[in-house]
Amino acid sequence: MANAASPKKGSPLARFLRKLFASNSSSSQRRIDNMPANMPPATAAAAPKKTPPADGTFLGAIDQGTTSSRFIVFDTKGTIVAVHQMEFDQIHPHAGWTEHDPKQILSTTLECVEKTVEQMKADGLDPAMIKAIGITNQRETTVAWDAETGEPLHHALVWHDTRTQAIVDRLIAKTPSKTKEHFQPSTGLQISTYFSAAKMRWLLENSDAVKQANAKGTLRFGTIDSWLIYNLTGGKEGGVHVTDFTNASRTNLLDLKTRAWAPELLEFYEIDAKTLPKVLPSSHVYGKVTTGPLAGIPVSGCLGDQQAALVGQMCFKVGEAKNTYGTGCFLMYNTGTTPVASRNGLLTTAGYDIPALGEPTYALEGSVAVGGASVKFLRDNLHLIKDTADVNTYAAQVEHTGGVYFVPAFSGLFAPYWRDDARGVIVGLTSYSDRRHICRAVLECVGFQTLDLLNAMNSDSGAPLTVLKVDGGMTNSDLAMQLQADLAGIPVRRPAMRETTALGAAIAAGLATEAITVAQLEAVNADGADVFESKESQASRDRRYRKWKKAVQRTLEWIDEDDAAAADDEVIVEA
Repeated sequence: MANAASPKKGSPLARFLRKLFASNSSSSQRRIDNMPANMPPATAAAAPKKTPPADGTFLGAIDQGTTSSRFIVFDTKGTIVAVHQMEFDQIHPHAGWTEHDPKQILSTTLECVEKTVEQMKADGLDPAMIKAIGITNQRETTVAWDAETGEPLHHALVWHDTRTQAIVDRLIAKTPSKTKEHFQPSTGLQISTYFSAAKMRWLLENSDAVKQANAKGTLRFGTIDSWLIYNLTGGKEGGVHVTDFTNASRTNLLDLKTRAWAPELLEFYEIDAKTLPKVLPSSHVYGKVTTGPLAGIPVSGCLGDQQAALVGQMCFKVGEAKNTYGTGCFLMYNTGTTPVASRNGLLTTAGYDIPALGEPTYALEGSVAVGGASVKFLRDNLHLIKDTADVNTYAAQVEHTGGVYFVPAFSGLFAPYWRDDARGVIVGLTSYSDRRHICRAVLECVGFQTLDLLNAMNSDSGAPLTVLKVDGGMTNSDLAMQLQADLAGIPVRRPAMRETTALGAAIAAGLATEAITVAQLEAVNADGADVFESKESQASRDRRYRKWKKAVQRTLEWIDEDDAAAADDEVIVEA
């Protein structure tokens, strides 16, 4: 078989490829530095401080994300006193499929707890001062396990996994309206590969172990929070099977108004209510840790990661919003105690249910599948950078992208487009383009996707945001935040301590056990915020946004029926 042809040595294409992949400067060795690998490293503002609290109280937070597990200990003013993080495997059996090993998620979480406690002891801090533990987690990711053995029955199906597309199409056709929005008035969500119900359905149809456990009555479904709480509180030896309002709201099985599993939806998805966890408030004593260095400490806070950030950013008033820049990007807007329907492709979802703060609160949410993960894509797939921090170095070397636009629709586009047929593109390349322009385009793509969400949210709310609160690993990049302010045209506020997702879980846990009070929240993470002001003219911003929308159009209708019939494209080179 003949080899595929290569560009001729002197051709324009060959010159462009040499220019693109040429090393402009030496790169540092890959590092984690207690931040996700797909993000620039933390700045000094996020570095742990080791001062014992005057009130003798610490709060712990398990932050179980898409690429890593962490355990963080805060004092009651929101200062980090100890933290440990571990990455875990991303499993991709086929194109568009992503799985996690539930046992590895649990083991990395437990090891993070042990290492953090060791760190506290080394710093002269007593772990007994941890009065409550909260959990925040990647949402929608679905685990199935056996109640008799406590063992997982299949790898967890991750939130952005798209293997359920055929099931989703079948379910949409099954609705009386034949639309993906059919149940949105009650769930706030569309019928989509994104949410847990379709993942449960796939497991029930495709995993023999899940089928057998379902027949025996020992099958248990849960999102990551349920899996962790179950194991922390005893596992097969009496572990509780629970979830909270925020995580339950992301399954497509919950009625938002009743905050209970909806019989109509359970029947539609053919899921037995006995397999599902009990829905409880986000701030509630679920049980106590049974083993390990935290044995006896209450697990008393639980929120999906984006809702946890809403709490951690103190967005307790109607009209306040935050954007979290993690693997994806998630913009959430507090709508108060009444669900608000979107006309612009956003989702209506739970905000939080914290009794100490009053009635359950709802939110509008826009989600972007690929945010900071686009930086990891440059490193691991295209090999344009050696370390995630390099993206800032290269992007800062040019004042613009040279007309390059990057749309990371690797598994489709989320809000406000909701297009499963989209795939990623880099457009606008010329012989002038090099890695610096592509790196800057990657940072800008996150800002453009956020602008898409802001425009939709402003339309739904009728009250345009005047400031955007931000958090997450990518906010450590001053350049990325300045680009965001330029594109959005409003100030971007970044808190000094940026681990607001974990902080939100810790706050929920502390309020449930009265380790902290509502009055104390005013002083939590209150000082030292950075504010980035827009420096770009409206005319320039509008012109570039039109180009972005044009680039998005290039991604659409890429996946067709032929692609759906094959897991991967095959390239055949004939001799």
